[in-house]
Amino acid sequence: MTQNKPKLLIIEDDPGLQKQLRWSFDAYDVVVAGDREAALAQLRRHEPAVVTMDLGLPPDPDGATEGLATLQQILALAPDTKVIVLTGNQDRSHAVKAIALGAYDFHQKPSEPEILSLVIQRAFFLHALQQENRRMLQSQAESPLAGIISRDAGMQKVCRNIEKVAPTSASVMVLGESGTGKEVLARALHQLSPRASQRFMAINCAAIPENLLESELFGYEKGAFTGAVKQTKGKVELAHGGTFFLDEVGDLPMALQAKLLRFLQERVIERVGGHEEIPVDVRIVCATHQNLKQLATTGRFREDLYYRLSEIVVTIPPLRERLGDAVLLAQHFKNKFATQEGRGNLHFSQEALVQIETHPWPGNVREMENCIKRAVIMADGSQILAEDLGLSGVPLEEEPLNLRQVREEAEYKAIVKALARVEGNIVKASELLGISRPTLYDLMERHAIKGSSS
Repeated sequence: MTQNKPKLLIIEDDPGLQKQLRWSFDAYDVVVAGDREAALAQLRRHEPAVVTMDLGLPPDPDGATEGLATLQQILALAPDTKVIVLTGNQDRSHAVKAIALGAYDFHQKPSEPEILSLVIQRAFFLHALQQENRRMLQSQAESPLAGIISRDAGMQKVCRNIEKVAPTSASVMVLGESGTGKEVLARALHQLSPRASQRFMAINCAAIPENLLESELFGYEKGAFTGAVKQTKGKVELAHGGTFFLDEVGDLPMALQAKLLRFLQERVIERVGGHEEIPVDVRIVCATHQNLKQLATTGRFREDLYYRLSEIVVTIPPLRERLGDAVLLAQHFKNKFATQEGRGNLHFSQEALVQIETHPWPGNVREMENCIKRAVIMADGSQILAEDLGLSGVPLEEEPLNLRQVREEAEYKAIVKALARVEGNIVKASELLGISRPTLYDLMERHAIKGSSS
């Protein structure tokens, strides 16, 4: 029974070695090819995750020209395939060239079956891990919460709360510092709600002059003021059936607070210059970086409006409190902007990663995005150095804890940071931590650390 065994393609022109390798790797469903044409045919037919190949293939059995050409065609047809090159002691330069062309690894001939078996096993594991990562990224891209990239437990709880609240009709208040992604969560809440097929309308109360804000919100009738040449609907009315997002609601003038409260109570509006009451069915979601309770205490925000708007409160933690997320986000933005700028081989230096981890990020995710975009553009060569980031300020310090807490907290943080640095690659994370993969899996389970971002 071979249908449940992973496919392994062996490219070798020596029949004796073919038989030996097939016998050595009976844990796999082995298919064999003796030249380039047969190898490409087997590749198309079986789509193996891992290939071993001798570079000395006919018609150039004593050289590497044919083998290297075969390697290039294999990777062109199936870029994710892990190709392990088998080479003689005197052919190290050919092996290095094969690695530069994209081969996964090389192994010297005559091969030791036990060692080669471990290399093949690791190649299969890495291929499976990359395929799983691709599936997770695809499922995330289909999720309204795909814009939230985090491994932090607090941020993941925020996402779960959004999923719980979205199907209801409750008004939601999203609190958080500037740049934490309040509108991203508001849009996700709308897309997860029964109103997803209707409009999502947004307005920033701090960005519109007070004398224009009322007409922006509620609309106006023809002739209501100079320049009002036709009847115009406001954002609230345009959002009928959908969701209306009030950003920076703490900056709403007192007079408009009263009108918004009336709308929330009676669900009708009046356009500026009009007298007709217009019923509007809309869900209100608002956001602010201010402390509305404190504003209400000092008389700068209506207390009754505060309670109307905050039936459900969702608080987004600042980036400096989201363990491991700084590097995780930096890697995400680096990949995004490097692709846009045609610099796909960019990576961070260790000093840059340390600076990203310790910077307090007062501007949160927005600051991070701008910083990494600038660094991608300004970096020389293939490395983003600490000086390319242009960061300054006092790094964050850890608060002292008791000995047991220190040990558990350090273990937890080390794992999360390691996963963030290597973009979730379990193999690389275990190597970085100096532990085996099974030990890392056990520790991740003990600390409830997920292997993918939310």
